[in-house]
Amino acid sequence: MGATSPQLTLDYPDVPVGAILTGAAHRWGDRTALHYMGRDISYTELAAEAARFAGGLLARGIGRGDVVALHLPNVPEFAIAYYGTLLAGATFSPCNPLLPPDDLAFQLADCGAVAVVTLDLVAASVAAALDRTKVRTVVLAGALGPADPAQVCDGAFAACGVAFGEIGAGQPAEPPAVEIDTRRDLAHIAYTGGTTGRSKGVMLPHRNVVVNVLQFACAGAGAVPAADEHGLRVETAPDDPDYPVPLGEGVLVNVAPWFHAMGTVGYLSNLLIAGTKVIVHPRLDVPAFLDDMERFGATALGGAPALFSALLADPSFAGRDLSSVQAVRSGAAPLSHEMIARLREAFPAAVVVEAYGLTEVTMGATANPAALSGVRKIGTVGPPVADTRVKVVAVDEPAVTDATPGLPAGQEGEVCIKGPQVMTGYLNRPEETAAVLGADGWLRTGDIGALDEDGYLAIVDRKKDMLLYKGYNVYPRELEEKLFAHPAVANAAVVGRPDATAGELPTAFVVRSGEVGEDELIEYVNAQVVHYKRLREVRFVDEIPVSAAGKILKRELRDRL
Repeated sequence: MGATSPQLTLDYPDVPVGAILTGAAHRWGDRTALHYMGRDISYTELAAEAARFAGGLLARGIGRGDVVALHLPNVPEFAIAYYGTLLAGATFSPCNPLLPPDDLAFQLADCGAVAVVTLDLVAASVAAALDRTKVRTVVLAGALGPADPAQVCDGAFAACGVAFGEIGAGQPAEPPAVEIDTRRDLAHIAYTGGTTGRSKGVMLPHRNVVVNVLQFACAGAGAVPAADEHGLRVETAPDDPDYPVPLGEGVLVNVAPWFHAMGTVGYLSNLLIAGTKVIVHPRLDVPAFLDDMERFGATALGGAPALFSALLADPSFAGRDLSSVQAVRSGAAPLSHEMIARLREAFPAAVVVEAYGLTEVTMGATANPAALSGVRKIGTVGPPVADTRVKVVAVDEPAVTDATPGLPAGQEGEVCIKGPQVMTGYLNRPEETAAVLGADGWLRTGDIGALDEDGYLAIVDRKKDMLLYKGYNVYPRELEEKLFAHPAVANAAVVGRPDATAGELPTAFVVRSGEVGEDELIEYVNAQVVHYKRLREVRFVDEIPVSAAGKILKRELRDRL
C-alpha cells in the first residue's frame, strides 16, 4: 500500500521558538549571523538586539496574546523583530511588503494585529490600511538610516509611530522572563499564499515551529536536538564525511523572503541553529547575488526554481567560481527534470535536494536526503521527515482518518499529511479548518501526488489546478514538463481556458528563450501525450507571474483568459 510510517523519530525539547536564537548566540558567539550591505551582525549581537526589542514591546504593553505584524523585506530588522516578538510572548504574523493596501488591511484586521513593524520605503500601504485595523503602534525602520515617524507618509505615523532604533533603547540585552505555553501559545499566524483566493491565517504554536526547524536542521546535517539553560541546539558526530559542511561553517546568500513560511523557518531559523553565515539580500539582483556567492564562498544555494532559472540565465554564470557550493536546496514549487539536470551540471560537487511543504505544515513535510550517501530520486520530493506520515487517498475520499487506506504505490491521488508540524487550524475559520483537517489530524493538502514503494513522494499537481477536459483529468504539470524540455522554452505554465463543449482547454503561457512558433510547440508537446491531454493553445508572454515565494500565480493567468 502507498501509506508510509515515520522512518525516523526525534526527541524535541519543549522550548519556545526564542530558544533557537538564544542557543545559537551561546554556541556561535562572535561568528557572523547576518551580513547586510557591508555590515556584519554577530550571533551575540543579534540575540541582544532581539532581547532589547522584546523588552521594548513589553514596556509598551505588547506581549502574550498580542499579534505583531512584520511588514518588511529581508533586512536585519526583520530577524531582530521576529525573535524579539516571540521572546516577548507575542505572536508573529508576516506580511508581504508588496501587498496592496486593501489586502494588507484585511490581513492586519483578520489577525487582530496591535503593532506593525515596517520599512519607510514600503510604509505607504500601512498608512493607507491603518484606519481599518486595531494597530496602535507602528515601528518604523529606515532603509538608509533612522526613520522619523513624523516625517514618513505625510506624518501618518506621528501619533502611533516609534523609530525602530528607539523601541529597544535602554532595555536589557538578556531575554525577558515570559511564560509561554509551547503547545497552545501561537508563535505564527502565517497567511497562505493566496494564489487561488483570499489568504487564510494558519495557526502555528511554538511547538510546531520548533519541531519543523529541528526536522529539517537535523536531516540537513545528520544531527540530533539538544537543549540546556542557554537554549536550543543541534549536535552532529564530529568529522562526518557524509555531510561535508560542518555546523558553524556554512555560508548562504539568501533572497528567499522571510515573510514566507519557507523563508521564516527554512532560511532564517534553520540556518541560524546550524551556525550559518547568512548574506542577506532584500531582492534578487542576479549579478550582485552571484558576486556574493563568489566573494563569501557560499557552501549552499537555496530557494525556489525561479531563482535558479534567473541565475543560470545570467551571461556571467559560466565564468563564475562557485566550486564551494556543496548543496542546492529547492522548495516552494516543483523542480522540472530539465532544471535538475542543469543544476547538477552547474554544481557537480553539490547534492541537489528537493523538499515539499506548505504553510499548513509550518513549512515542510518531505525532503530528499541531504547526505552524500542518500538516495535521491528525480521527480520526487523525497520521503517524509521525522515523525511525519504521508499517504495518498482518492481525490473524492469523503473523510481521511487513521483507518483510511492509502492508495497503492504509484497511484495518483490527494496527498495527506499527519505530524507534529501540522497546523492547529485556520484562524476564525472553523468550517474551512474542518474541510482540510480531520479528527485524527490528517491534513488534506489539495496537492495531487503518488508514493512509490520506498515511500518517496512525487507531486503531480495542485488539485485546484487540475483541468477537466471532456470528463478526463488533465494535470498541467505533465504538460509543463514537456514544455520545459523544449530548447526554446525558458518558462511555462498551463491553465484551463473555459469551453462550453469541452469544459476546459489546456492552454500554455510560454516565455521563449529561442525561436519557436505556436504550431511547432503544440505539435512537439502533443506528440508525447494521449489525446485528451493535448495542448489546445499557446500564448507567448514576456514573463510568468509568480508570488514572492516563487509560486506561479495561476489565478492571474486564468484571469487573462
